[in-house]
Amino acid sequence: MSFSPAAFLRPAIVAAALLAAGAAFAQQPQMDLERVRISAGMYQIDAQVAATPQQRQTGLMFRKEMPQSEGMVFVFEQPSPQCFWMKNTLIPLSAAFVADDGRIVNIEDMKPQTTDNHCSTEPVRYVLEMNQGWFAKKNIKKGFKLGGPLFEARR
Repeated sequence: MSFSPAAFLRPAIVAAALLAAGAAFAQQPQMDLERVRISAGMYQIDAQVAATPQQRQTGLMFRKEMPQSEGMVFVFEQPSPQCFWMKNTLIPLSAAFVADDGRIVNIEDMKPQTTDNHCSTEPVRYVLEMNQGWFAKKNIKKGFKLGGPLFEARR
């Protein structure tokens, strides 16, 4: 039986290729999440829903752009203090930390690809991320109440 270096390396090359493919897949943006309509006064938001731990962890990472009327709402099992950062997130975002009844507790602007913490000022169940400046342009501030099926069931 003879030894072939190529035959020995083949499994290692296949394993490396599979790892690279897995890493590339992990770096794909989430585009197929369930969606919900959220009203902000006269404005309508088409929001993807990140409800599982994995969906929340990935969030809007790896997105290169997002339409102005779209966002992502993070849904937690119960109200608690929430902190967000922007690792692997390529677009600047504003995060509205939202109470059970749809009241915005606070809004934080977040810079892309940073690990700075942006936290709620009180326990919240929801966090709504939009393109940075969206809330300011619409004159939506702390205390504003969002509407839609997520919040109406909890009022």
